Amino acid sequence: MTLKDQVTEDMKNAMRARDSERLGTIRLLLAAAKQKEVDERVVLDDAAMVAIIDKLIKQRKDSVTAFTQAKRMDLVDKEAAEIKVLEAYLPQRLSAEEVTAAVRAIVAQLGAQGPGEMGKVMAAVKTQLSGKADMGQVSAAVKAALAA
Repeated sequence: MTLKDQVTEDMKNAMRARDSERLGTIRLLLAAAKQKEVDERVVLDDAAMVAIIDKLIKQRKDSVTAFTQAKRMDLVDKEAAEIKVLEAYLPQRLSAEEVTAAVRAIVAQLGAQGPGEMGKVMAAVKTQLSGKADMGQVSAAVKAALAA
């Protein structure tokens, strides 16, 4: 069963259970996936679905930051609940140590030295760790590896 099929099944289950918060978040995810399919005229695979989920989670985290600064805790709670629902569809993430080790291996493989080669390293890292790790954490690991 593909990730998209799993999300669709979960939507049906949320409808049966009358879980409106979960249903709203799942519908939002399916709408974003459908929009991508229509825009690019493709059928999404699991990797593309994970990318969409990552994007939606990042948007929610940005919203949480903004709502916290505006002291709107009701909206912070809503966004946090959506993040929790979306994170359930992500594959198991790598730990910080695993990300650092993978980044160091890629930097050594490419022979990159100094912060000037960050773009080249990030391109290689993105292909290997996309969907497996938080890209913000990966970026920090790349900066640290190139600074050393």
